[in-house]
Amino acid sequence: MSSASPELISPRSSRVSAARRLARRNFRGKDRLFLAEGPQAVREAAGHRHGGQATLVELFATLDAAERYADIIGEARTAGARVHLAADEVIADISTTVTPQGLVGVCRFLDTPFADILAARPRLVAVLAHVRDPGNAGTVLRCADAAGADAVVLTDASVDLYNPKAVRASVGSLFHLPVAVGVPVEQAVAGLKDAGVRILAADGAGEHDLDDELDDNTMGGPTAWVFGNEAWGLPQDTRALADAVVRVPIHGMAESLNLATAAAVCLYASARAQRAFGGCRSVARS
Repeated sequence: MSSASPELISPRSSRVSAARRLARRNFRGKDRLFLAEGPQAVREAAGHRHGGQATLVELFATLDAAERYADIIGEARTAGARVHLAADEVIADISTTVTPQGLVGVCRFLDTPFADILAARPRLVAVLAHVRDPGNAGTVLRCADAAGADAVVLTDASVDLYNPKAVRASVGSLFHLPVAVGVPVEQAVAGLKDAGVRILAADGAGEHDLDDELDDNTMGGPTAWVFGNEAWGLPQDTRALADAVVRVPIHGMAESLNLATAAAVCLYASARAQRAFGGCRSVARS
């Protein structure tokens, strides 16, 4: 493969131009397509289907990357994606990273209607309310995936799920669990409550302590955690929607935890409680 000539020799190619514009939210929304960069994200996209369709529709690869990740190229072709060998400068032109890894995929939107998430009777959900930083949003999604959450909900006041930084920060988890987008926080909370889910708002000034919640065995049932803005947390009207406002205890001298770290602690606390005897994810022990 190293002796082949790049299929796309100019960043001015119409295919490159169409992919490049997906770095902008308005074009992503218009085309209902987004970029996934790097071998991990592209591999996950190649193996993913949504709504009966393959998620990966197009893949750009440098000659070196095509040789190094031949298995991914094969998976992409098997999925029906158009694969283009491209010069390094073409990949650099499409990529939104400083140091591209040689693979950039064009993917179909894959968000799930909120009604479908409710119909599945979720037991652990992360709700991102007013989360504006794409890196934090992607990292929380990754934490939710790792903790075994059933779904993630991004409210209409949160960042675009398909922002390239959010996609990268999810490290492939975007393709692992249902995500609803653009749901007003009031609708999200009301729908989850109607589905029998307890709503916990994570806030450093919460009246309830996470350790106490665990000790009191109150966290074994279906739970949704609501996470707020990185800088100013949750507004009072959002806090008022929750069944309880819970703080992660700070046992040392740290002033606070960042959003993603707090989310990981909260989601794993719920996951552990739900898997204990009596929880809604009880497992048999030998």
